Amino acid sequence: MTTRGAGPDRSTDAGDAGDAGDASDAGLAVSLRGLGRDGRTLFALRTLRMFGYGFLAVILVLYLAASGLDPLAIGIVLTLTLVGDTVVSLWLTTHADRVGRRRVLVVGSVLMLLAGATFAWTDQLPLLILAGVIGVISPTGNEVGPFLAVEQAALTQIVPDHRRTATFAWYNLVGYVATATGALAAGLVSQALLGGGVQAVDAYRAVVVGYAVIGIAMAAVAARLSSRIEVPGFDGQPATPGTPGGTALDDGIRRRLGLGRSRAVVLRLSALFSLDAFAGGFIPQSLMAYWFHLRFGVEPAALGAIFFGANLLAAVSALSAARIAARIGLIQTMVFTHLPSNVLLLLVPLMPNLPLAVAVLLLRFSLSQMDVPTRQSFVMAVVAPDERSAAAGVTGIARTVGASVSPSISSVLIANASLAAVPFLLAGSLKIVYDLLLYRDFRSKRAPELPGPPTPGVPGQSGAAVRTPRPPRDGV
Repeated sequence: MTTRGAGPDRSTDAGDAGDAGDASDAGLAVSLRGLGRDGRTLFALRTLRMFGYGFLAVILVLYLAASGLDPLAIGIVLTLTLVGDTVVSLWLTTHADRVGRRRVLVVGSVLMLLAGATFAWTDQLPLLILAGVIGVISPTGNEVGPFLAVEQAALTQIVPDHRRTATFAWYNLVGYVATATGALAAGLVSQALLGGGVQAVDAYRAVVVGYAVIGIAMAAVAARLSSRIEVPGFDGQPATPGTPGGTALDDGIRRRLGLGRSRAVVLRLSALFSLDAFAGGFIPQSLMAYWFHLRFGVEPAALGAIFFGANLLAAVSALSAARIAARIGLIQTMVFTHLPSNVLLLLVPLMPNLPLAVAVLLLRFSLSQMDVPTRQSFVMAVVAPDERSAAAGVTGIARTVGASVSPSISSVLIANASLAAVPFLLAGSLKIVYDLLLYRDFRSKRAPELPGPPTPGVPGQSGAAVRTPRPPRDGV
């Protein structure tokens, strides 16, 4: 058995005809041109969502503080929001291949609308927690909710294997650009309202309302996706264990998590990804913006500009990852680019002034996201086609669980001037540990793009080294 998709419509939708046969061309430009209608719709959905996440993240902690919440309450809201995202996303992503990927994307968009509307409507802590737990709110500016896992599985379904990493690189690039633009827009909008005499809490509330409106737009876009993004054999009706398009193995893990043959490698990866996310949760973008505001007195417009630049650099780094991975492999790219970025994270709070702190932060963002498209591609490469949504969901949930604990600690530390550097130091150190463990455990694992000796313990592999084919010189 292989991990390649089966059934019709695997490699093409409108506009892709003939591209799948050219397995030698994994160029970035060709991968973007060959997306087809469903691929472009998935990219549009990603763009809207990440704009919303960036739009909200810059002002979320400032909004909660202006609403009268103390640092401990803010940390509780952020932590329980991530916990709620974990529970909701776990159910949606592990059932997406059975109930329908398009349905899950629409439901997730509606949950964004509900969460944003509630946050804008009330400042009561219990209601904020309830909305955060049930709805979809991103305190970090990064992916939360069921979207990433389902979109990764859908993209893998409609693009050839040899273009997967390059497609994920573009997918992440548009996300980072959208996040950067959202952060800049939030800073400009809130600063303009503050300059016009609007109270701080109302100025920030306008941004939260905008986040809710984005949820409406996303639901409309997701509804346009076709059946090509679904698991081969899915007939539009929710599947039950043991049916085509549903589960193939009747065991507890399969029923609960949607994993069968792939469960061993997915659970190993999930443990490592959880450690990485736990480290990153000490200093998400919302708390990092809050740190800059407290330490250097940076105003919202300037914060928006800083994180606009940071996310643009992250976008470029994600695109570069595809070409690096083609030469040295997926795991090597993940580790060798992530290590220096974590050293830079350790240095940010040690800088004596704002220009140096911003410079180190920007340099760190220019490296820190090269592991993202390669990580996503690696997960999709080593699992069976009918387990991709579940695998991406479980590994994504592991990251959310890891990130859900640390903000409640770091929000209190950052508010204390003498301890404000500690979240940066904890995050950087733990991320270095993650990189070393990942390299130790997975450096020899292989993906199915090219022939080679099989790798024991990874389902359905033909055994090639975990590398994407080198693109031709004119492929970019």
